[in-house]
Amino acid sequence: MKTGADSIATTGAGPQAGLPPLRLTVLGATGSIGGSTLDLVARNRERFHVVALTANDRAEDLARAAIAVGAEHAVVADPAAYQRLKDALAGSGITAAAGPQAVREAAARPADMVIAAIVGAAGLEPTIAAAARGTTIALANKECLVCAGDLFMAVARGACATILPVDSEHNAVFQVLERGNLDQVEKLTLTASGGPFRTLSLEAMRGVTPEAALRHPNWSMGARISIDSATMMNKGFEIIEASHLFPLGPEQLEVLVHPQSVVHGMVQYRDGSLLAQLGAPDMRTPIAHCLAWPRRMATPAQRLDLAALATLSFEAPDPLRFPALRIAREAMVAGTAATAALNAADEIAVRAFLDRGIGFLDIAATAETVLERMAAAGDLAEPGCVDDVLGIDGIARGRALEAIAARVG
Repeated sequence: MKTGADSIATTGAGPQAGLPPLRLTVLGATGSIGGSTLDLVARNRERFHVVALTANDRAEDLARAAIAVGAEHAVVADPAAYQRLKDALAGSGITAAAGPQAVREAAARPADMVIAAIVGAAGLEPTIAAAARGTTIALANKECLVCAGDLFMAVARGACATILPVDSEHNAVFQVLERGNLDQVEKLTLTASGGPFRTLSLEAMRGVTPEAALRHPNWSMGARISIDSATMMNKGFEIIEASHLFPLGPEQLEVLVHPQSVVHGMVQYRDGSLLAQLGAPDMRTPIAHCLAWPRRMATPAQRLDLAALATLSFEAPDPLRFPALRIAREAMVAGTAATAALNAADEIAVRAFLDRGIGFLDIAATAETVLERMAAAGDLAEPGCVDDVLGIDGIARGRALEAIAARVG
């Protein structure tokens, strides 16, 4: 397995002059990452051959995307959406399938690269299926590392799969981490915008609405990740992911608030050098880096004008107003079972907040309660397989619902 810690000089999956088009599969093609990926593919049609696209139930959107990029195969995870997909693809020559098993089969089809962008635990098994083939995976599904990091990385290592991080912060570190100098690294820094409530008082945060929490100042993202950004739980998850992607200890991973979202990640070396990756907040930049790796490709992303920016500011995160970072770090130290439980509890709590069932500050509090109760009940034994992970996920979701009911009861 190759990651940012391994050779970036090795001939990789990136399309190169004189070589056939990169055979590409996109898992989660109708989401934000999938859409940005297909935008880049459409702008560089000669460089890519799309093997398969998958989506959950947005059959018509999936069909339009498949036809636009000339995909071979399209799959919806929801069997109820199959007929709509088949009708929308009529006459295109693109084959259709439906159901979770069909998604896993699409992930395992021969391809040079798989973009793993299915949101949630549903992306775990398909991404592991792709890794087991030994292909290159551009990883955008955080559950693979947060919920099953040890299992996923073991499969990738066993199959000699290449893992490329799509997340902007991890991709930034990937770009500036020197393979030959890993023992010279003092720390990695992932930056955080601070979200929409960076300067809000703790008391004011108690009354914020879902609408306010969804208004991220810099990035356009889905609902859950927007709320996780507002609580900084997302940055906690990214620290957990980084612990699997890069061979460094927890004490070498830090978060720094950077409101402009221009510097995405940094690596500090023992000689005092601090290497940073900068770019406009546009996910097409890290996606393009993965698609073309180990080379580069053009993107329509805005170019930075540092003179116009004039100032880049940084500050330490406030642990009192944003306890999610501490909770995530404690879960990371506790092990994979705890991080899987944290992810599930957070997902339930975020949904309850969006449904106005709990307050904003209750999101992190609910997640912490779930971890405490599961630890006390002996429910955090380390998972040995994906079924174990899903079992922990189910218990955590139940505990989260109980905790929410107790808060509002």
